Amino acid sequence: MHGDDEWLMPGRPPNPDSLRYHLNKTLERAGITGHTPHDPRHYYASGLITNGADVVTVQRALGHANAATTLSTYSHLWADAEDRTRAAAGNLMRSSRRFADSSRTDRAN
Repeated sequence: MHGDDEWLMPGRPPNPDSLRYHLNKTLERAGITGHTPHDPRHYYASGLITNGADVVTVQRALGHANAATTLSTYSHLWADAEDRTRAAAGNLMRSSRRFADSSRTDRAN
C-alpha cells in the first residue's frame, strides 16, 4: 500500500533483518511463538484475494516483480471453475427457495 510518500508507513521500508529482529523481540515479549514476519503479508494477500482482487493487483500490492511469483504462492486461494460452479448452484437454490416461499406467502394472503 502506498501513502503520500509512496509507502503505508512514513519513510522507507525497514531492512528485512531489522524487521525480523524487532518482530521476533516483540513476539517473544508477548509470549507468542510460531509466527514470522511473512505472516501479516500472507494475511494481507489472502484478504485481498478473498475480496476479489486479481493477480496483478495482489502482485503490485506485495511488490512482486512478476505475477508468476504471486501465483506460485497464492494460486490455491483464487476460486477455480469448480468453486464458481458450487457458488452458482448455491445461489440458484437460494433464489429458487425465496421465489417458492414468496409465492406461498402471496397465495396465503
